[in-house]
Amino acid sequence: MPDLEQRFELLRRRAGLVLAPLLFAFVLSANFVSLTDKPTAHRLAAVMAAVVVLWVTEAIPMALTALLGATACVVLQVASAKSVFAPFADQLMFLFIGSFMLARAIELHGLDRRLALSVLTLKVVGGSPSRVLFAFGATTAFISAWISNTATTAMMFAIGLSILKVLRDDGRSRIDPRYATGLMLMTSFSASIGGLATPIGTPPNVIGLNFIRKLVAADGAAIDITFFEWCLIGVPIVVVLYLFMFAYLNWFCPAGVRELAGGREYLERQRQELGPWTRGQLSTLVAFVVMVVLWVTPGVIALGWGETSDAYKWCKLSLPEAVPALLGAGLLFLLPGERGRPALTWPEATQIDWGVVLLYGGGFAFGMLAQETGLADVIGKNMIAWLPNAGSFGFLIAATLVATLVSEATSNTASANIVVPVVITMAQAAGVDPLEPALGATFGCSLGFMLPVSTPCNAIVYGSGLVPLGRMIRYGALLDVAGTVVIVAVVKLLGALVR
Repeated sequence: MPDLEQRFELLRRRAGLVLAPLLFAFVLSANFVSLTDKPTAHRLAAVMAAVVVLWVTEAIPMALTALLGATACVVLQVASAKSVFAPFADQLMFLFIGSFMLARAIELHGLDRRLALSVLTLKVVGGSPSRVLFAFGATTAFISAWISNTATTAMMFAIGLSILKVLRDDGRSRIDPRYATGLMLMTSFSASIGGLATPIGTPPNVIGLNFIRKLVAADGAAIDITFFEWCLIGVPIVVVLYLFMFAYLNWFCPAGVRELAGGREYLERQRQELGPWTRGQLSTLVAFVVMVVLWVTPGVIALGWGETSDAYKWCKLSLPEAVPALLGAGLLFLLPGERGRPALTWPEATQIDWGVVLLYGGGFAFGMLAQETGLADVIGKNMIAWLPNAGSFGFLIAATLVATLVSEATSNTASANIVVPVVITMAQAAGVDPLEPALGATFGCSLGFMLPVSTPCNAIVYGSGLVPLGRMIRYGALLDVAGTVVIVAVVKLLGALVR
């Protein structure tokens, strides 16, 4: 990172180490009238205040913050150890684990790279700068719907740099430098947008789903959004937002030529070098297909035979999202890989990001405790004064906008843990159906395109030196605004489909 950014990051972390304990002591010792008869909620508020500061500043690893915060809740007797740590074993945690193992196998066997190069070498793409940009971004978005946004960006970033290198070295066409900026931003922005399509595409999706399932159910309307139902909303958001993003990047970042000399030939050579499909790639593809089919089966049965059918009731009970994830992951250890090994070995599987898994568990724990102690209700009733007579639509707009702004300052995962439960309790306190605001906040937490620190995806492409900060801010702000509008419109139009 540039020296100025390094100094900012260092100052931010040091500030967190100072502010977190100070804020904890202040909240714990302060006399809040609304918490007078809720001592456990008061102590939880002090812990959560410190946790939020540490998450925003990233003074210590975020997973460690989640664990220490949960531990502090036990020490301060907010709840029993059994209650505090129960969310770490929630079924959605196993959805993460199974999905992460599949993503690990996809990366290990190069299945993602094979898919990317297969799309980019299609004849319909050819050497047109616009079609290359469109196919490059669409491929990135699709891959990102299934594996980590950051991993997708890292892979496509390398491919994008290779394309640009060939174009610079070829000498037969002079490419406008703005095209390089557009291709890099397409890499980052597409990865973040694509993650909205499926529940497993990005961490905030599963975090939001968990809060919706637990907190909205407490309001009397039990909601269990399936994989298929999520896609009914997520896919339209991705399609509309991607088309908008492509249109303006293609307009503001022209290549200056009609054909990219040598570009398709280089990509074709790269694809040929991959050779034939390997056993590991085929096995990983089989596990992936099995996982996806099991995820969408309940939704298909509901459409064909209705939610009252015995087949649908069986699927709901026997195939919650975690089960297909674990079945697919289990297949990786049984199907053949290379040189007599399975497609995924246990040492390879253990290399998934366990820190992220623990972070989710901490977020779930705080949301559950806030509900049980009454803290969430107090926060909602106090904050509701900010949105007098807002109504359902007003809450949806506010929730999406706040989530987007918070995601600019901190990680998307932390944003979801902070914003979504507050949005739900505010809506409940106002007597508004919390489903649409919660969905808007969940999707909004995956926005945040303006700064290199907003997402790891932005940081990766900014490090190329091909993306001036001013352009990232301008184009990112435009996408933030468009994303907020698209999310609000689609959730309002299609939100009823998941009830």
